[in-house]
Amino acid sequence: MAVETIISIFLGIGLSASVGFRVFMPLFALSLAAYFDVWELNESWQWVGSTAAIITLGVATLVEICAYFIPYVDNLLDTVAVPLAALAGTAVMLSTVADLSPPVVTWALAIIAGGGTAAAVAGTSSTTRLASTATTGGLANPIVATLETGTSVVMSVVSIFMPILAIVLVVLILFIIFKVYKKFKPSNP
Repeated sequence: MAVETIISIFLGIGLSASVGFRVFMPLFALSLAAYFDVWELNESWQWVGSTAAIITLGVATLVEICAYFIPYVDNLLDTVAVPLAALAGTAVMLSTVADLSPPVVTWALAIIAGGGTAAAVAGTSSTTRLASTATTGGLANPIVATLETGTSVVMSVVSIFMPILAIVLVVLILFIIFKVYKKFKPSNP
């Protein structure tokens, strides 16, 4: 496997983790990266770097970020965002992965690594927000939203400019998710 292919996989996984925190932020970052020729997308995904895509994804990103600062609306958004994150994670992975054949390998990697990573992060994020709402009546939700948005921005930027560091951060995030899950998992009698 070529180094370029491995780097493209790392980019896809990093952006997929970012999708788990905010669905549109990493798509917007990828769109900007493609538009400014920082990253070359697969031929069938070139449209992501178009001006129309940048504007659309930019507006969607702003709306999503603002909506997550409204307690209870953020919980409602999570009902849509968790499944949407799995789809967006798969799409991000498909758009970035280079030189994999047969196509079934690309799709399997996109669904498992891209969609799976995004869904795991989004599910944990949703649970955190739900716990915040239950324990603080939604007062702490803007703090959670700020942390998630900041993490999504950092993960998006790191993924595009330093994909190797991004994969390290993804492993760290997944490790933290595993530890938190294990801590709150009910014990079997």
